[in-house]
Amino acid sequence: MLNIAIFGSGSGSNYQAIAEAIEAGTLDARIACVLSDVEDAFILERARRLGHPAIHLDCAPFKTKLDGEAEARAIELIREHDGDFVALAGFMRIVKPGLLNAFAGRIINIHPSLLPNFPGLEAGKQALEAGVAETGCTVHFVDAGIDTGAVIIQRKVSVLPGDTEETLMNRIHEQEHLAYPEALRKIASGEI
Repeated sequence: MLNIAIFGSGSGSNYQAIAEAIEAGTLDARIACVLSDVEDAFILERARRLGHPAIHLDCAPFKTKLDGEAEARAIELIREHDGDFVALAGFMRIVKPGLLNAFAGRIINIHPSLLPNFPGLEAGKQALEAGVAETGCTVHFVDAGIDTGAVIIQRKVSVLPGDTEETLMNRIHEQEHLAYPEALRKIASGEI
C-alpha cells in the first residue's frame, strides 16, 4: 500500500480523483497528508472535508521553489504522517534536491501535455500556439529537471477547431483525473 503525501497549490481536483479511487477500492493507497503552499487553496478545504490532514506550508521567502526551511518542514511533515510516497498535484513550485533525495524514486507529478512537448508553465497555451492536433497529460517521476522525469502514463486529447486555452485545459483535466489514479495503481501493484 502506498502512503501518499499530496502537494497542491490550487483546487485539488486531482487530489479528489485520487481520494475517490482509494474510497472506491480501485487504488490500494492511503492519503497520509495534504500540503499546500497557498494558505487558502481549495485543496486544503477538500482535504479537511474528507478527513485528511490538511497543512499549509509557508514557503517564504521563495516564490517558485520548495527549498530551505520549507523543504525541511515538508520532509518532516511527510514522515510525521507516515508518508512514503509524494504526489505533486498542481503544486506550482520546483522541487529541490533535499526532497528528491529524501524520497528518491518516490515522487511523481502530473503535467498537462504529452511530455516531452510543452514542459513548464502554460502548457495548454503552448500547445495552441504550436498548432498541434493533439496534446494531453503525462504522469511522470520527478527528477532534478523541469518535467523531465521518466513517463509513467500519458492520455491524449485532441485539439479542436475553435479551442481556447480554457476549453482545451478543461478536457485535459478530465483526462488527468483518470490518469493520476491509474498511474498510482501501476506503482502500488508493482507494475512500475
